[in-house]
Formats: sequence, C-alpha cells, structure tokens
Amino acid sequence: MKAYHDQHFLIDKNAVNRIADLVDVKGKEVLEVGPGNGALTRALIERSAIVHAIELDGQLCEGLAETFAKEIEDGALTVTHGDATRCDLPPFEIVVSNLPYSVSSKITFRLLDAGFTVGVLMYQEEFARRMAAPAGTKECGRLSIMVQTYATVQQCFTLPPSCFSPKPQVHSMVVKITPRPPIFGVNDKKKYADVVRALFTHRRKTVKNGLKGSSGILNRDWAEMAIAALPEEILKSRPEELYLEDFSTIANLE
Repeated sequence: MKAYHDQHFLIDKNAVNRIADLVDVKGKEVLEVGPGNGALTRALIERSAIVHAIELDGQLCEGLAETFAKEIEDGALTVTHGDATRCDLPPFEIVVSNLPYSVSSKITFRLLDAGFTVGVLMYQEEFARRMAAPAGTKECGRLSIMVQTYATVQQCFTLPPSCFSPKPQVHSMVVKITPRPPIFGVNDKKKYADVVRALFTHRRKTVKNGLKGSSGILNRDWAEMAIAALPEEILKSRPEELYLEDFSTIANLE
C-alpha cells in the first residue's frame, strides 16, 4: 500500500485547535481520514473524542501506534491501515479530516453515502469553493450539485501553505458539511447522479442537447422521453443555470 503523494501534514497548532473546536466532539465517535503524524488526532482526543483513524501509509500507522500507545490501550483511538476510498469504514457520528487533495471528491461522496451528523473537512481552496458554489451560478458544477443536494456546506476559514509540511502550492479551506434530506425529492439516487453527470459532461450545451448526447450514461429511450416531457425553459438552459429543483424534476421523470 502506498501513501497519497499529495498528503500535506498540518503543523500549525493554532490551525489544529481551530479545526478541532468547530464541532463538539466530546464522547462522540469521530472518523479521521489521513491522520498523518497525529496533530489533529491529539487535539480531538484532548477534547474527549473517540477517534477512529484510517491511514494509507504503513509507516505512519506504526508511528501513530507508538505515539498513541496509551490512548489506543484506553480505547480513545483505533488506527486502521487502509484506503478510505474502499476499506470498511468504522461506525462514526462525526468526521474531522485533512483530506488528501487527489481523493477529496471520492472520499466526500463515500462519506455522504455512509451517513454522519456533521463533518469538518479540509480541502484545496479551489475545490472547496466549487463545492459551495450556489446552483444557478457559473462556478456551479457537478460537485456543487451532488454535495448540496444531500448536505449544507459552510465555508469556515482558509489556511496558507505555511501551516503545512511539506508546503502545498495552494491555499486550503476548512468547511463544515451537515447532511440533510434533499430539499427536492430524489426518487432514485443513482439516476439523479447519472443525470447530473451527463449534463455537466456537456456543461456548455443546453439541457436538450446534453440529454441527446448522454448515451453511455443515460438510457437513450429515457433521455428522449425526458426531452419530450420537460418544459422549454429547462431544455434551453445550460446545466450551470439550473437549480436543485430542476435537477430533481429531470431525474424524477418516469
């Protein structure tokens, strides 16, 4: 098993404390993906969290086992050597993590599927801003729609490269994600995801042309039925001009 090549360890103590203080973790089961050298892990345990850490790097796992031997023995920490994009996830209520940039999207969607009460997650700033971009704006994309369909996203604060080792070439942003049921009904989560993916694959095309060119993602007969059933206002729009209600309207067509 290899480490993520883009993992940057948080070394700024003030930043660590700000992240750990964003949610009340006392007595809660907290998942931490990519604990690295354990700076955030320590802060969470100090706040009486029961931490379940998943780390891809075997050497870092050994270091954590040594550094936190007492906490592991006391049951305050478990360390799993694994890939959080595919390994079994432990039971958890809250997730607090500095995510590796390259798997940010994959892990975020996996966490949302798993379910949690609140998450404090750090991303590359540009990624976080795209995630929080409101529907109906040019910055909005597949990521924005898929996350905001199932959760609220709050941008908390940014951190400069100097807070990390090695220093990344970009700023990072901490966000708070709070899952909630979709505001507009989603009858079939897979079909909804496929519709969003198909339309943003052709984001510069109208919805009508995007549906026409969606073979390989959407069933052709269904796409033709959708084109016939949808109002002209939606068909003439581009994906970035649609709102959550519009994606729901399209995906829920039978």
